[in-house]
Parts: sequence; structure tokens; C-alpha cells
Amino acid sequence: MQRGKLIVISAPSGSGKTTIAKEIMRLNPSLGFSVSATTRQKRVGETDGKDYFFLSEEEFKRRIDAGEFVEWEEVYPGKLYGTLKSEVERLLAAGQDLLFDVDVKGGLSIHKQYPEACLIFIRPPSFEKLKERLAGRKTESDETITRRLERAPLELELGNQYEYQVVNDVLQSAINDVQKIVTEHLQTKEGVS
Repeated sequence: MQRGKLIVISAPSGSGKTTIAKEIMRLNPSLGFSVSATTRQKRVGETDGKDYFFLSEEEFKRRIDAGEFVEWEEVYPGKLYGTLKSEVERLLAAGQDLLFDVDVKGGLSIHKQYPEACLIFIRPPSFEKLKERLAGRKTESDETITRRLERAPLELELGNQYEYQVVNDVLQSAINDVQKIVTEHLQTKEGVS
């Protein structure tokens, strides 16, 4: 059986990454989704094991020490995110193509271990638009929004290392652009070896 293929979508918070990733999953029902682990609190409507593996900070750090992550990042103080190796390997071995919705450093870490992964970076049309989108979500405090905006310039710079760049100015156009990249990757590239 051929091993699965990897697609990584990253962006600064507020760029529409998760919205785009969910639509790509809908358009490509054969794609599996790599569920990340996090120490952040569960939001209303989220399910453990479906949206994230919600772990305590202590449990997360124990798993870091045990080398159980493909990638992990302390995105904000006390807010850890990561991808469990066991989940990735289990799905790839079963021939499952995987989509990752991770921060930019996480995407670059995945690429180090899986260089054939397709890296897609979603860019906001402007920094001002990014601010508007973060404030408009109404899911975070002003303090959290400020931290996300402070982190955005570094993420935008690191995003230049990604194979593909898609500007999310008009959501449907961005989805179409990402879908074209995903289709080409799944049809033309060999699976992970």
C-alpha cells in the first residue's frame, strides 16, 4: 500500500486558515485531518479528539520529553500546540493523505521530517485587514488579539519559506487557489516514503 501524502496549511491568526482548511476537507473527502494537541481551553462547540487533543500543560510537556511530537510550539506563554507522531504515522501507514492546519513554525518543523510535504501559506491582504478579522471573530480577549498581532510579522516572514503563497482577500478565490494546489499535489507527487 502506498503511504499517504502530506499537505500543510499555515497562516497568522485571523488570515482564514481554518476556514480554508475546513473547505478543502469538504471538497476532498478522502483527505484525513491531522488533529493537533493543545493546552488551550476548549472553545464552545469543540470536541476533544476531533478539533484538538486537549491536554494539560503537564501532560503536554511529558510528551515533549518523550519525543512524541512531529512538531510542537509554545505559541503564547502557557499555550502549547503540537502534532503527535503516533497519529501521523498511523494515518500515513494506512495510505491516508493528511491535511495539517498548523502555525508556520510547526509547518516548517513538519517539512524537516517530511520534506515532500506540500506547504501552503495563507497571507492576509494587509496587516490592517488582519486586525479587523481578529477583532471581528469575538473569540479572544484584547490581550490575546494584541499577542497574535505582535507575532504576525515573524509568521509572515517565515511564511516566505513555504512552497506556495495564497493571499486571502476574497475567501472563495483563496479556496479555489488552495484547492488547485492540493489537487495537483495529490495527483502528481509520490507518497511519503
